[in-house]
Amino acid sequence: MRRSATLPVAAAWMLTLLAGASLRAQEPERRYEEPPTRAQLEPHMWMVEEMVPALLDSGEVTGLSMAFVVEAKVARTRGFGRRNAGSRERVDENTVFEAASLTKPVVAYAILRLVEEGVLELDRPLSEYMAYADIADDPRAQGITARMVLSHTTGFPNWRRDEPLATRFEPGTQFGYSGEGFVYLAKVVELLTDEPLHELVQRLVIEPLGMTRSSLVWESRFKSNYATGHRDNGEPYEKQRPESANAAASLHTTATDFARFVAAVMRSELLEKGTVNEMLTPQIEVEGAVSWGLGWGLEGRGDGLAFWHWGHNDGFRAFVIADPRMQLGMVVFTNSDNGMSIMGTLLAAAAGADQPAFEWLDYESFNSPRRVVRRRLEEKLRDAGVQAMISEYHALKRHYPEDAFNEGLLNALGYRLLGRERFADAIEVFKLNVDEYPEAFNPYDSLGEAYMKQGEIDLAIENYQRSVELNPDNSNGHAMLEKLRAERAERD
Repeated sequence: MRRSATLPVAAAWMLTLLAGASLRAQEPERRYEEPPTRAQLEPHMWMVEEMVPALLDSGEVTGLSMAFVVEAKVARTRGFGRRNAGSRERVDENTVFEAASLTKPVVAYAILRLVEEGVLELDRPLSEYMAYADIADDPRAQGITARMVLSHTTGFPNWRRDEPLATRFEPGTQFGYSGEGFVYLAKVVELLTDEPLHELVQRLVIEPLGMTRSSLVWESRFKSNYATGHRDNGEPYEKQRPESANAAASLHTTATDFARFVAAVMRSELLEKGTVNEMLTPQIEVEGAVSWGLGWGLEGRGDGLAFWHWGHNDGFRAFVIADPRMQLGMVVFTNSDNGMSIMGTLLAAAAGADQPAFEWLDYESFNSPRRVVRRRLEEKLRDAGVQAMISEYHALKRHYPEDAFNEGLLNALGYRLLGRERFADAIEVFKLNVDEYPEAFNPYDSLGEAYMKQGEIDLAIENYQRSVELNPDNSNGHAMLEKLRAERAERD
């Protein structure tokens, strides 16, 4: 069974952005008794920039754009690496990236403008504005409000996948990150304003803030300078060019433009100060020092809150963090699935402080033992074949800590082979996984699938049967057993 990747949920930082540890390990840690001045901060900004090229190389990240906000103004933007691995075109301050979930704070800002205008109320059920057929059979969902959407307390899943949309808990009672909630709210405001979402956000946020290279839909003017997303092995994805807005994920923008937005939040531009304060006030606790406001994640306690968010689309990773008290912020966009692997190092160098929200995200660092092991196995599989990879696996187990290995490691390698129709090789990898994790149901499920694709029905049934014995709730295993037994009956 192929398990979908868990979408991590947010990132954070700081009280003293760029005022903490030096990037050079030999230099002593630097702290300030009082809030640092711009003159003190700028050298650290440029030092952060100095480490980026080496990080791109170590983390196998194709390109990166970084912007700094100082005194609630965009202070500097830099581009590094390439827009596309297959070309020499460099990333610069005008390169358009997919912002992914960084769309949400921008949409939230537009929603709060509508609230101030009296178009909708934060705490009025959205069902009173519009009947939503997708949740007609879910009584709990009828009480969902705009506040619940913006604070991720709707009870909806992030995305419904192939299942009907339904709440998983009583709305308003706990945190559950959800793009579906933003889609629902967008439909409501489109009805209330009789305006497509991308035009609404353009009018209410993007144009007034001078975000000249930003839009919730693809625009032909971006063609001259845009970033292509890349897989973790460096292969480019096909560029997505959305023709309609997704309130949770479709923003195209630059690091410069998004830094303009961050600075505007700090200055309470376009919104009343009380509204921005509400936006940056915890609505729901998440974990430890992590909470959620209206459209933004929050980190810290009491009046020491930083606001932050992250983005995660195929081929793109982005992160933003800002401290409204110090009027400082940092925006980073990358065009690689490996982008978050270097983000923690960048943030630690900039902040010199613990970053509980980024740790909560649980992204893998470029130099973590688990990643090193995975990349070694991928390289051996690519260059020398499956048997050499299996030998390498056993050798690595003697030299790396136990937590660098799990059933998902081999499972992912096996599915990579299945996707290339190398069924016999995939079977060998899944057999190794079964040997390594004999009490886990999923390796048997995956091995059963590989045997099925190889045409060995009896062995497929045998492994699916073992999988459901270990996990009677494995609905996929039960369904495949029914199908395969019917095929065997027809054959016999």
